[in-house]
Amino acid sequence: MSKKNQILGVLGGGQLGRMLIQSAINYNQDIHILDPDPNAPCRDLCQKFVNGSLRDFDTVYQFGQGCDIITIEIESVNTEALEKLQKEGKQVFPQPEIIRLIQDKREQKQFYQKNGIPTADFILTADKEDVFRNKAFLPAVNKLGKDGYDGRGVQILKDESDLDKAFDAPGLLEKLIDFETEIAVTVARNEKGDLIAYPAVECAFHPTANLVEFLFAPASISPEVAEKAEKIAKEVITKLGMVGILAVELFVTKTGEVLVNEIAPRPHNSGHHTIEANFTSQFEQHLRSVMNWPLGATDLRTPAAMINLLGEDGYIGEAYVEGMEEAVSEKGVYIHLYGKKVTKPFRKMGHVTVLDENVDNLKKRAIAIKNLIKIKA
Repeated sequence: MSKKNQILGVLGGGQLGRMLIQSAINYNQDIHILDPDPNAPCRDLCQKFVNGSLRDFDTVYQFGQGCDIITIEIESVNTEALEKLQKEGKQVFPQPEIIRLIQDKREQKQFYQKNGIPTADFILTADKEDVFRNKAFLPAVNKLGKDGYDGRGVQILKDESDLDKAFDAPGLLEKLIDFETEIAVTVARNEKGDLIAYPAVECAFHPTANLVEFLFAPASISPEVAEKAEKIAKEVITKLGMVGILAVELFVTKTGEVLVNEIAPRPHNSGHHTIEANFTSQFEQHLRSVMNWPLGATDLRTPAAMINLLGEDGYIGEAYVEGMEEAVSEKGVYIHLYGKKVTKPFRKMGHVTVLDENVDNLKKRAIAIKNLIKIKA
């Protein structure tokens, strides 16, 4: 570890940045944040907060000049400014060219194809008409190339009656996979080339918001599938040559195939449980990997469930949490609120981690907590 305290700049000051700062405090690590929201969750926790656009070249460039190492907590950033900073000797992790690749789902899919990484079959589409021309490929998932996140920019087209919903912008059609389970494997790599993976977790999605509602660790998959998933995730980060932490979302098919769905080059919703459940949290691991420190052990200490706390449908305004007192009186329940003052439907407002040695009991408790805690206005 460096004797001089290097300043780590983070593009994005949301909940991921907030939890990164919570880990950095233990190491006296100074963090500067750039975020477009003047009331971002990180605002009062970092050593320096800059209110400005993550997409504007000059804003990102000027912010980066005051940092030694620059990282991200969101992919929607100006990569040209990061490239210029990198050329001028600043360290940028994940590297700007990798962020650019991941910003475009079309590029992402072609990367898997070129590198022999298993993924669902796909067709690139230029616009809505192009989707119509490829209707024989349905049922498929229609994805926007750029600017889709948290379930936006992704939709299922089952048959011709759905074609009117098709995106009229560059995107892709991806074969609809009849999967058994959706899992995620988080991997981390530092500049020295050390590489480590977290045990696979199982994701259960909200039926309408297309956001992860529950997460269970470990995933209920065979040791063979777990090994295959870890191998694929390590292969992705290695072939990218990426430094930092990478969340790899995968489908497990009914025949036991493991296919990469999407990747995120930063701490991710699928790793929140690691704060209490693993020896090293994903946020500390992100810090370790971009600062080129030794990577931490990733073993699971105990089975865990993570429940996303989303703003209740039908409520917009100053947030209040219902059911919190009852929840925190339970053993092994950990609540994380993200410092967002205003709630709106399906906004990520926090998460809860539940620890329990008994996996069956864990699932029951997770559902009970989900029904107990409500974020309203």
